Amino acid sequence: MKPGDIVLVDLPHIDASSAKLRPVLVLSVMPGRFGDRLVCGVSSQISECEPDWDEMISRADPDFGNSGLRAPSVLRLSWLAVVASRRIRGRIGSLSQQRLRRVCERLSAHLAS
Repeated sequence: MKPGDIVLVDLPHIDASSAKLRPVLVLSVMPGRFGDRLVCGVSSQISECEPDWDEMISRADPDFGNSGLRAPSVLRLSWLAVVASRRIRGRIGSLSQQRLRRVCERLSAHLAS
């Protein structure tokens, strides 16, 4: 699984009593021998989109068809996690390199400020 891929991961609920299979965007492969991935959450709850921070993907976007997503969604930059590669259940699609670069630049600029 490489940066730009949309993958499925079992993510625990806040109370950690159960987990649910959810899509995430792979932002980066972390350094080191374990191959962990930095990911951001993907949500179909587009009303949760934070303007000038999160990234919307709609059916009209050229890379929507390759994303594997079933509905317009938001890439939630406030929802980051590092997941072990063994927790990734599979790849459902990918986003364009331009979109990945835009999202990563936005995150990088925030961290640098």
